Amino acid sequence: MPDTDILIVGGGIAGASAAYHLAAHGRRVTLLERGEIASGASGVNAGAIDSIGWGDRPDLQAHLTAGSVDIFKAVQLDHGEDIEFRQSGALQAIHTAEQYEFERARIQTLRARGHQVELLAPRDVRSLEPGVSPRLLGAMYSPLRSQADPRRATRALATLAERLGARILTSHEVSGLAPRPAGGYAARTAQGETVAGALVIAAGAWCGPLGALLGLDIPIVPVRGQMWATPPAPPSIFQTISSAESQHAWHLDPGGEPPFLTIRKGARVTRHLYGRQRRDGEIIFGGDREEAGWSTTPDPAGIEVNRGHAAEVLPFLAGLRVARTWAGLMPFPLDGKPLIGRVPGRDNLWIVSGLASSGFGRGPMAGKLLADYLHTGTPAPVLAEADPAGRIRER
Repeated sequence: MPDTDILIVGGGIAGASAAYHLAAHGRRVTLLERGEIASGASGVNAGAIDSIGWGDRPDLQAHLTAGSVDIFKAVQLDHGEDIEFRQSGALQAIHTAEQYEFERARIQTLRARGHQVELLAPRDVRSLEPGVSPRLLGAMYSPLRSQADPRRATRALATLAERLGARILTSHEVSGLAPRPAGGYAARTAQGETVAGALVIAAGAWCGPLGALLGLDIPIVPVRGQMWATPPAPPSIFQTISSAESQHAWHLDPGGEPPFLTIRKGARVTRHLYGRQRRDGEIIFGGDREEAGWSTTPDPAGIEVNRGHAAEVLPFLAGLRVARTWAGLMPFPLDGKPLIGRVPGRDNLWIVSGLASSGFGRGPMAGKLLADYLHTGTPAPVLAEADPAGRIRER
């Protein structure tokens, strides 16, 4: 007799959301997390939530982003969990004429598809964000983009899952995984063995090593992202902030496997920027994406590049000191596409991962889509874009 219907390995945002939504379906769920909930990338990111609305024909990206905003709203407004959610809107700064033309065409395309974005002139940008540089040529404004505290939000989903009967077991590092002859799976930890009818791999950057325990090659690699924070400051930044520089660069050349890095083989290919001001007054920014093995030690040179980039958008940042820096590992799929669904060739084996640098903002809906698929046996049509078939292979 299994200990649980469904075993989820990984206590990040996607795993916590899957646990919550499966428990809401009435399933017996156990989640194993080797550290604490949100101790990986889900707890150390910027807390930016990307959404430009569902649009007229929602694709996977629209489902993951707009759907996640709806879940975040429900967690705070309907379930009473203070996750510091705020639909703040977002500005993507435009620095050059080439970026301006790229953003103009991109915004035109998005608006034609029913998405909520605008191209703002410099004066309008400064009316929303008074601290931005007058040298900017404009910005893309996304009124639906939001922000929340990543650690609070991830832990809130785990708490909601527990209220519905899910078991959330922290400090349970999985050292062994194996299919059982009678069906289902057994997971071994230092605390003992857990037997489940179905297994969900939701371990972020660690999906590769977990897959290896089952003889599978999961095409996800760890990519280091890093951030820095100022001391608490008076209210100074009111949207989430980014730059068009990397979007334009990756449009021209996304790179190899994985795509969308800022540093490739030791050489910088572009700068990337995102940031916001937290409720406690800290101003936090980050941006680099680099394959650095399993290192979570920030690179000081990259921090300085990012600081310079941020100051080009918000000049007052140049006068604020760095109070702390940190880094985390993001799960980048080699082909740039998420992995959400049933693992082919294996009974009752599932995965939700590969959300790259935007796992926090897309993870809640990714977990829900996986939970609904597992419970009903029928995938949402948009999950064809994230199908693991042909991508996860036997070792």
